[in-house]
Amino acid sequence: MKKILFILSLAIFATAAKAQTTATPAIKPTDTAKLYNPAADAKAEIAEAVKKAAQEHKNVLLQIGGNWCIWCIRFNDLVTHDADLNKYVRANYVIVHVNYSKENTNDKIMADLGYPQRFGFPVFVVLDSKGNRIHTQNSEYLEDGKGHSKEKVLEFFQNWSPEAIDPKTYDKPSK
Repeated sequence: MKKILFILSLAIFATAAKAQTTATPAIKPTDTAKLYNPAADAKAEIAEAVKKAAQEHKNVLLQIGGNWCIWCIRFNDLVTHDADLNKYVRANYVIVHVNYSKENTNDKIMADLGYPQRFGFPVFVVLDSKGNRIHTQNSEYLEDGKGHSKEKVLEFFQNWSPEAIDPKTYDKPSK
């Protein structure tokens, strides 16, 4: 009887130990996120995005933040994994992730954009197809609980899309 209990105990222990080693370890989003590149030439990337936006009749969306920023990762995850948001943003914007971290704060770019980092991270800057800054969005207004609101994000995208800022699309008052 003792032998059976010993073998049974050993089997349970071995199974528990195996479960411990094969379980998926907890991964922090910042361990795998490579959205932001501290070594990137942000000025060149923005210039290329403006050129592409002009060709495609889009605006440029600068998402400023860093791989250290959980809210930056959460925002990107929402937009890339939600089919409606992803489709809308890709149809209306050329996206550039501009790094802001201890390795590279992109001081000249931040100055040229009116110091958007004052709003915290992520912060969004919308440029028109000529490279003019038309809006800076504090992401706090897009938050909902521990993430971002799909409805608020979509409204932000819609309000600053090329169509939304084109006076030709406005209703003219009746005479």
